[in-house]
Amino acid sequence: MTAIQKFEVGQKVHIVCEPSVHEGMPHRRFHGKTGTILGQRGRAWLLQIRDGETVKTVIARPQHLKPQR
Repeated sequence: MTAIQKFEVGQKVHIVCEPSVHEGMPHRRFHGKTGTILGQRGRAWLLQIRDGETVKTVIARPQHLKPQR
């Protein structure tokens, strides 16, 4: 199950929005982007994403994340 995923700080993950789960879904502009795990906030994960030249923090539930291989 993707809801039980655990990630390590510094791990790279891909944001792939799961349309059947609306809670904890990041904004659609981040779909397909790769970020770095910064930490956990409740059931969600904090990600650091580069959006152009700026660095942004995105909060997403594990259903919308896939670990990078």
